[in-house]
Amino acid sequence: MAHLSLIDANHDWWLKSQLGIERNLAHRYLNFCDRATLDQTSEELALDSNSLSEFDRAIPPQKTSVAAAGAIEPPAYSFHQQPQTTTIPDASTDVRFADHPLTVSYPFVKFYAGIPVVTSDGQMLGVLSVMDSVPRDLTKETINALEALSRQVASLVELRWQLVKAQKEAAEVEDITSDGQQISELARSNQDFFWAVQTPESGTRIFRKNKLPMLGEIGKSEGLRETSAPIECDRDTKQIPEIAPLRQPTADLLQERSRLGVLQAKVGAALGQGGTIPSTLNRCTEAMVDYLDATGANIWTFHPQTERLELQAASGLSSQEWEREIEDLMRAEPGKIPAAPVFMLSIPSLWAIAYPLIVEERLVGVMALCSSQALAVGALEVLGWMANGIAVAIDRLKAREELLSRREGLLFGLASQMRNSLDLDKILDTAVNEIRNLLQVDQCYFLWYSISRQGEPSFAMTHEAANPELQERLVEYPIEQVTLLALKIRHRQTLRIGDAATAPCIEPPTRAFLTDVGIVSKLLLPLKTRSGQMGAVVCNHYSSRRSWAASEVELLQAVVDQLAIAIDQAELYAQTRAAALAAQTQARQLTETLQNLQQKEAQLIQNEKMSSLGQMVAGVAHEINNPVNFIYGNLTYCEQYVKDVLDLLRLYQKHYPQPCEEILDKSEEIDIDFVVPDLLKILSSMEMGAERIRKIVLSLRNFARHDEAEMKPVDIHEGIDSTLLILQSRLKANGLIPGIKVIKDYGVLPKVDCYPGQLNQVFMNILGNAIDSLENQPAPKTIAISTAVVASESQNGESGKSIGKRAVIRIRDSGPGLAEKAKLRLFDPFFTTKPVGKGTGLGLSISYQIVVEKHGGSLQCISQAGQGAEFRIEIPLSRPAAVKE
Repeated sequence: MAHLSLIDANHDWWLKSQLGIERNLAHRYLNFCDRATLDQTSEELALDSNSLSEFDRAIPPQKTSVAAAGAIEPPAYSFHQQPQTTTIPDASTDVRFADHPLTVSYPFVKFYAGIPVVTSDGQMLGVLSVMDSVPRDLTKETINALEALSRQVASLVELRWQLVKAQKEAAEVEDITSDGQQISELARSNQDFFWAVQTPESGTRIFRKNKLPMLGEIGKSEGLRETSAPIECDRDTKQIPEIAPLRQPTADLLQERSRLGVLQAKVGAALGQGGTIPSTLNRCTEAMVDYLDATGANIWTFHPQTERLELQAASGLSSQEWEREIEDLMRAEPGKIPAAPVFMLSIPSLWAIAYPLIVEERLVGVMALCSSQALAVGALEVLGWMANGIAVAIDRLKAREELLSRREGLLFGLASQMRNSLDLDKILDTAVNEIRNLLQVDQCYFLWYSISRQGEPSFAMTHEAANPELQERLVEYPIEQVTLLALKIRHRQTLRIGDAATAPCIEPPTRAFLTDVGIVSKLLLPLKTRSGQMGAVVCNHYSSRRSWAASEVELLQAVVDQLAIAIDQAELYAQTRAAALAAQTQARQLTETLQNLQQKEAQLIQNEKMSSLGQMVAGVAHEINNPVNFIYGNLTYCEQYVKDVLDLLRLYQKHYPQPCEEILDKSEEIDIDFVVPDLLKILSSMEMGAERIRKIVLSLRNFARHDEAEMKPVDIHEGIDSTLLILQSRLKANGLIPGIKVIKDYGVLPKVDCYPGQLNQVFMNILGNAIDSLENQPAPKTIAISTAVVASESQNGESGKSIGKRAVIRIRDSGPGLAEKAKLRLFDPFFTTKPVGKGTGLGLSISYQIVVEKHGGSLQCISQAGQGAEFRIEIPLSRPAAVKE
């Protein structure tokens, strides 16, 4: 709900505009507004109900949407001090409004804000009111916006007042013009008898010719007009009289006055509307051209650093010669500012004059105007008034633009800092340094406000920027001096102390404290973050008394608001980072768990495959072992029987050297001389083959170790040999592919406590990878295997033997070696350097777990590209106590 209400000289309120208000309840809203406003301003009201103000005389009463006793009369209230905005956060808790009909019944008003509408000369027009059915607190930005809207309303009312005045004067001019026309007709019809004379006492008078008064006794003749104005040309100020024939009678003079009045109103309204310098000045030059019948009007601003004029507005005719002529005039007497208007001669066909725009002996610009004819004295006086007003407006607009530029620069710096880092410490450090540099104070710091568990308030000064020449400054607050500032921070109130020695807003102990530490002026602006933390930006001045300007407080409030946003975003960023870190940690843990599950699954599958393979190998070996043993066991008897038969055959040949023809034919057919020695060789080869099969079966049984799942002492060399025997087919030469030479350098190893089946699997994986790496390598291809016992710092074994010693197995190939990146991931699950489809990436991963986790040893890869690879296996000779089953 919002409405604009005006107050007249009889203290009657009139509703002029409303939104969200029912017409039948308008009187209640006006009563609420009257109670809220006059309670705040009753002491300042200077009411004169017997006389009407200039507004009363200018604006006629208007019928409004609300019926009231008496007609509307514009206000006649003046204030010694600017009325302040009235805010009621919760009307239900305010004793003044707790029983008001709007509070206890529909629409149940809780919140009210009233912004006085006051003219530039201090007259109160009315109140701009905002209401709501819920309690609320207005921010500083919202209050500033409402006050700016109130000023615009006041400016519009003043502008309307100027227009009403102009309309009244125009009506008077029409009446006078009509009278003047009658006088002119009378004069023309009696030219020999009458003469019209304008006198200052009685206006237009008619005289007979023989009674015409002397010039200077009564007035000036209507036939001639004498004007004079100060003119500067060639640095000499001369009084140049100008005699101009008066073309029109008295009515023209009144019309001129009316037009000049409207011009003043237009320029005043243009200067009061605000905006940028070019737009404001352009409205002024357009008004000059329109109402002075000027050919052109220009306004320049003066740049002190470059000492050049900058054209800001131009209407009608414009000439660069004017700018050069004015700059030449300024350079003619350096350091001296021309104070009087100057006639310009750069365009001889036009009448042109330039007014220097001066504020406090500072040149801020130049206003120039040209016309086809000379202006009257009244117009020149109005131009002088306009020059003063425009000069003040330019100075204020420049100061405002500079302040806005500084404010925008500081806010942009904070915003950039916030975007670049989102680091709270860096943001606060930048803020206090920028504020100190901008306001030129001796000390600026940021403090956090907190309440202890015991309920005691405390301050923590975290970031400070101070004058390096300041010898002593405030670095911490005593607990007894926290109360005042804590109260201001809790209630989000600004503390502004211009002079600590005389400020009425502080108690004597606080004044004594500030005096002791040397603080003369103090400014505190609190802030509160979304998380509930409270703090403040504090500026202290030690060197001299400082009156904190409203613009400085407004600027600092904007900085504090931006800083609060930056703190919120930094905290949100920190929370987001913490949440993201927690999510990343959880995701990493889940990823690791998934990888472990996949690895365990792969290991289980691999172990199951190895177990199945072991069972199959054990079964095959057992099944092969039985017939091989039968064959191997009977070969001895077979050989003996064959030898006996051959001995018997030799005896027959010895005693019966001449056998029958049939025996000779058979002997020749079977080639008995070849069969006898070859049969013995066949029996020897069969014996060798059976022995080979027996050894292979034994190697398979030793490799599988299916029946030896427990840790037990075994011969490491036996496991290596069994593995090499199984891989023998891959080590041999194959056609043009040379074979791989295995170089054994076995040391003296005692039996090692280990899981033999799993350790044989490690040997198989490493030796298989070595053979794969040598597959496409040129000769010589070698695999060197060495074993040794080394001392270590391992703990005592459970068996008590070989304490502190380890068995070291080195397997080195002459292959291409490994790159550094591949070496770093060599033992990761599913990582392989082999082509797709040739490796699973699980062999070395499982081998690493078998050696490290199952045996408490270590598995390392030592390799360089082009120099082969060496795998170093270390396992304790005795079972470590830390290794679990």
